[in-house]
Amino acid sequence: QVQLVESGGGRVQPGDSLRLSCIASGFDFADSYMTWLRRAPGQELEWVSSISREGIFMDYTSPLKGRFTISRDNAKNTLYLQMNNLTSEDTAVYYCTKGEYGNYDLPGSQGTRVTVSS
Repeated sequence: QVQLVESGGGRVQPGDSLRLSCIASGFDFADSYMTWLRRAPGQELEWVSSISREGIFMDYTSPLKGRFTISRDNAKNTLYLQMNNLTSEDTAVYYCTKGEYGNYDLPGSQGTRVTVSS
């Protein structure tokens, strides 16, 4: 049974940084592309970033390039999202999921909430 548990969210001020984590179990994490998604209040689910199995190839939605960095530690079955210079537009619930851009599972986890506010 696939289980994904996100953590690391919180309430921060504009310009701050956060690192989100996602611990995976129940499937072969090292053999899976992984993705971060987010849903802002009242908005549709949005693809944020994906990473290849070995962590060599990463892709980001254009507006976030340069501020967000996806990474993974296959030995720890953990996916990360480093978020820098946060703005109010980054306020959302963030989810990790299996798959890559255009071919990922819909979130089945609770996600982790990020609120950026002064």
